[in-house]
Amino acid sequence: MNGKDLAKQLKYSSSNSLLIITWNNLLKQLYCPFKVSVLRSVGTLKKGQIVWVEQVNVTMELKTVFVVEGSAYYFYYFDILID
Repeated sequence: MNGKDLAKQLKYSSSNSLLIITWNNLLKQLYCPFKVSVLRSVGTLKKGQIVWVEQVNVTMELKTVFVVEGSAYYFYYFDILID
């Protein structure tokens, strides 16, 4: 995917929210900041730590990235905590 294609896709998304499907199949939009639990230690984050996602980004390969404490991490390091 080139930059032009990515820009076209991102035209319909926001870095301040994330759409998720809950355990009971409901579509829910989370707005930043939202809480996540760290699944395994990465960077300065420790396994089991509860942190806030400040922003949601996408890489050129369309992988979701969470910005936490000013650093970017792939989404698969986290479990989203929903009230």
